[in-house]
Amino acid sequence: MRAHEAGALHGDLGHRGPAWLRTPEDVNALVPQLWPRTVNRSESGHLEIGGVSVADLAAEHGTPAYLLDEDDLRSRCREFAAAFGDADVFYAGKSFLCKAVVRIIEEEGLFLDVCSGGELAVALKAGFPPERMGFHGNNKSISELQRALDAGVGRIIVDSFQEIDRLSEMSERAGKRPNVLVRVTVGVEAHTHEFIATAHEDQKFGFSLAGGAALQAALKILDENKLELKGLHSHIGSQIFDTSGFEVSARRIVELQAQIRDARGVELPDLDLGGGFGIAYTTQDTPSTPGDLAKRLNKIIESECDLASLRKPRISIEPGRAIVGPAVFTLYEVGTVKDVDGIRTYVSVDGGMSDNIRTALYDASYSATVASRESAAEPMLARVVGKHCESGDIVVKDEFLPADVQPGDLLAVPGTGAYCRSMASNYNHVPRPPVVAVRDGASRVIVRRETEDDLLALDVG
Repeated sequence: MRAHEAGALHGDLGHRGPAWLRTPEDVNALVPQLWPRTVNRSESGHLEIGGVSVADLAAEHGTPAYLLDEDDLRSRCREFAAAFGDADVFYAGKSFLCKAVVRIIEEEGLFLDVCSGGELAVALKAGFPPERMGFHGNNKSISELQRALDAGVGRIIVDSFQEIDRLSEMSERAGKRPNVLVRVTVGVEAHTHEFIATAHEDQKFGFSLAGGAALQAALKILDENKLELKGLHSHIGSQIFDTSGFEVSARRIVELQAQIRDARGVELPDLDLGGGFGIAYTTQDTPSTPGDLAKRLNKIIESECDLASLRKPRISIEPGRAIVGPAVFTLYEVGTVKDVDGIRTYVSVDGGMSDNIRTALYDASYSATVASRESAAEPMLARVVGKHCESGDIVVKDEFLPADVQPGDLLAVPGTGAYCRSMASNYNHVPRPPVVAVRDGASRVIVRRETEDDLLALDVG
């Protein structure tokens, strides 16, 4: 692979310039971060995933389509399970959930977090053991709580005093005593490289630590003795690339553990540190490995527990994006290429904000590459946009693509496994794409493409 061809595969933008201006060896080192692990470019110039050409996948399944590297997904599950061998790894289902993924998660030995009745229904339909599930949510309905109780969900993360009262009454009536964790708002917010350890408690989730509500909630559960309080839960943000925020969070939540012990003589056995571990969306991102995360988080908890004279609780974490995000890329077909007065070239694809809202919603950055051929053309600065009637319909804000990109080319955008299909919509009445799992030279549809009949089926007017 020539240098510019490697760059066309890996995609890059930033102050360092396009990836193909660096050496192939430098670029190839980025493969495990940015693209699914079985992705390569064949001698014919096509990208391949799981041993299958994207041209063949496009011909069979159409575009746009989410292509999932099943071996990549499984390997990331195993890496987290191995790194956190003495902890419980809960896959955060909100990142992407379907029956096939639920079964993979179970086969690889992980636990599962759900945060709605719909996600719980998918997990139960797939046969996931309910005792290995956790149930999140700031406003769980009575029917959702009842379903969790009836199914025997392993733990419920309570989020308000009303929920504690509601669940206590329902549990007593059912003759059950479910395990619960108290979600604590620890006053730490971490996003990517920003870390601000001040009072970020103006949010809908959890019980305030600084205001005393978290301690009050824990003591209420212990005193009423209708629910089994197993521990505390905190979540400090998303797309986090270092453990600085976790260090402050751990210190504060272990201090709360000590306060509960001093007040009631109880050392809670479990502590959930949440998720939010970052992935690479561009080659500027530098995510931590599961091994590094495990080493640092365990060190933090052990140190804080020693200082507080507490036994180390059993730790659990909730990676979602870090497991499924890098395992998927979205395959599009280019429809139009438009140069706007030399300011920018707009490359329009057959999807957009209905299959990836994150760029418009969060100003998220992505990469892209021409996937159906190699090109020796000079790079040009382009913006990849969608087909929707919205000026903010942007898939990739800025990317170097070959200057000869043209209608009919296939374009691949990596890192779309998390929150893209989960947050997909039918804006402009565009049917949502399929999810296609690829492994060992074969593909299978695990979430089928929506059709116009699907859209019309809900319209009963």
